[in-house]
Amino acid sequence: MIDVLKNSSFRNLFAAQVVALVGTGLATVALALLAYDLAGAEAGAVLGTALAIKMIVYVTLAPVSAAVVPPALRKTVLIALDLARAAAALTLPFVTEIWQVYILIALLQSASACFTPLFQSLIPEILKDEKDYTKALSLSRLAYDLESLLSPALAAALLTLISFHGLFAGTSVGFVLSAVLVFSTVFPLIAAKRGDEGPYTRAIRGMRIYLRTPRLRGLLALNLVAAAGGSLVFVNTVVVVRSVLQGGEREVAWALAAFGIGSMAIAMLLPRLLDKVSDRRVMLSAAGLMCAVLACLLGIWIGLNGAVNWLVVIPSWVLLGVAYAGLVTPGGRLLRRSADSADLPFLFAAQFSLSHICWLIAYQLAGMVGAKWGMPIAIGALACLAIVGFAAAWRSWPKADPEEIEHGHDNLPSDHPHWAEHPAVTGRHSHRFVIDDLHTRWPH
Repeated sequence: MIDVLKNSSFRNLFAAQVVALVGTGLATVALALLAYDLAGAEAGAVLGTALAIKMIVYVTLAPVSAAVVPPALRKTVLIALDLARAAAALTLPFVTEIWQVYILIALLQSASACFTPLFQSLIPEILKDEKDYTKALSLSRLAYDLESLLSPALAAALLTLISFHGLFAGTSVGFVLSAVLVFSTVFPLIAAKRGDEGPYTRAIRGMRIYLRTPRLRGLLALNLVAAAGGSLVFVNTVVVVRSVLQGGEREVAWALAAFGIGSMAIAMLLPRLLDKVSDRRVMLSAAGLMCAVLACLLGIWIGLNGAVNWLVVIPSWVLLGVAYAGLVTPGGRLLRRSADSADLPFLFAAQFSLSHICWLIAYQLAGMVGAKWGMPIAIGALACLAIVGFAAAWRSWPKADPEEIEHGHDNLPSDHPHWAEHPAVTGRHSHRFVIDDLHTRWPH
């Protein structure tokens, strides 16, 4: 897997991702503890609202940001966004009111909403070979898991020396180092997509490709499953550990790390597994596991009348991490397979935006429902959400999903260059099929 790090451009970007996510992981723990410090047992509702703000910003800004930034300015914009995130994180330790948390989270996540799609769309341009790209996706998944494993572990160690407010300084340092590494990276040269298209048109283009591609509609439904399990961990871990298990700040960090252990273990196995097993089978199996874990956790919670212990929580969090990695890691392969290179930034932005609609729904169920009606109702609602997503993915993503599809063009002139590039027999031909100007609908 690590042989892709021989590519210097990817190595620098991967290192930038790692250090930024270590900082983000510290902020995740610190934000949960800050919410508990300000709101006590209502911390789940505060976190749910803060994360809902994050999702709203992601949904609205991500598609436009990828469409607005021309290829020549991507490095400059990424550096500026890293520095903006560092400044916002550095301000968080000084908040004293819940509304201040919400404003700073909106500013911080606005920068992240613009940064992430641009960053993700660079990787398939740097690593053209699909096997290398698959390895890069798994490494990227491992980097994201630093936020839920190594960062909480580091946070637990730091909390023995400093208060949780000091963790926000680590976040700022991570973003600054990320900016330095992005600056040192050689970016690939990509031609801009038709200069006469405005940002709104390019943003809609990514959405249109996404929603008209069956495998991506399945991916969207699987994002709902991932959000259901992930939101339970990200929103309610602090409440479960502090209020139910009577743990402290370090125990919150270790519980989050359990989720990361499961996720990292699967992410390291996926490159070899995906060489032998289809993306669809892996992702649907992970979705089934997520539904099963949530349903079993609900049953145990009710059976014990809420008196759960560490022997219930830690294995459940590990299995949720396993399912989560199996759901989200292969997603980049599906996106890469479903668009031309020039359209990839817009497609990644569409995935970023649409997937976070799923998270917006799940965060509200995990936070608001949990705070108002209790943890069993929240877990039950999330289990139902995951089952709906699993059923929709099974139906939307056909089992037969070849890259090359036979199709025709009823209204295409006989002298069009497309016929010369892909000769037809009796008016039909076969080639790698993606939604574009000539192929506006998926063939049946």
